[in-house]
Amino acid sequence: MINLSTSPKWHQPGFYGPVTATLDWCEANYQFSYYIAEVANSFSNLFTIALAICGVVAAASQSLPTRYVAGYMGIALVGFGSFAFHATLLFEAQLADELPMIYVGSMSLWFLFDDRPGYGVKSSRSKALIAMLVVFNILFTWSYIAYRNPVYHQIVFASIVFTTVARVTYLLKWSDRTSDIPDKVISTIGKLFSSGAAMFALGFLIWNLDNIFCDTLTSWKVAVGWPRAFLLEGHSWWHVFTGAGTYYMFSGIQYLNLCCKDHYRNYKLGYWLGLPHVFRVEKRAG
Repeated sequence: MINLSTSPKWHQPGFYGPVTATLDWCEANYQFSYYIAEVANSFSNLFTIALAICGVVAAASQSLPTRYVAGYMGIALVGFGSFAFHATLLFEAQLADELPMIYVGSMSLWFLFDDRPGYGVKSSRSKALIAMLVVFNILFTWSYIAYRNPVYHQIVFASIVFTTVARVTYLLKWSDRTSDIPDKVISTIGKLFSSGAAMFALGFLIWNLDNIFCDTLTSWKVAVGWPRAFLLEGHSWWHVFTGAGTYYMFSGIQYLNLCCKDHYRNYKLGYWLGLPHVFRVEKRAG
């Protein structure tokens, strides 16, 4: 197990027993609750879950294809899994967090490579992509449960993220599939996706700083006291920024996929509750 906290005096025994997860973060265990191992790291996931629910409601209200509703539900699943992981620090709960990250990430790649018109899955291309998606996720699940190395998961997840960025860049700049989409729409999609990527990168930076400087941060937490010290929980900020970043990136992927598989004139980017959403354009009579 990788234990990033070097202040064991702050750790208390809890309801779920010894830590069985392969990672234990900088936040002290069971400091405030006998039933919640890491309070800030657990409840910060509610932000991601709330964003995902907004996405589900917006996509469903516009009667968008089911795949997009399922994508937002997948993001919510990551949030629930992460809550369980940080609340219990059990390996089973860790899997409930980390495996959906891979599933949702690979699902986004399916969207990006399934860029032909129509939403059916009867074409040989669609069948091949779905088969690859299923086989990849089965093999990763099996190998990760057997190998149990968090670095392995991080490398695979990072590979998915970088492949997603590369595919979006290719579609927006060089692909024939977007040649008929106006520059204004291309720019809107690019800004939406890149904004999400920037937020995700900021979260990743904070995640690393929290890991590297855990000793210093712990001393600062003690000095300022709680509840203000909750603001120094870097892993919680990782949840916030990657949650927002994932939402924006997925919304950009959704808009791009809709323009490729249908027609850009049928959709527009709008805002609801301060969040970007893809809306259907109502056709005017006459």
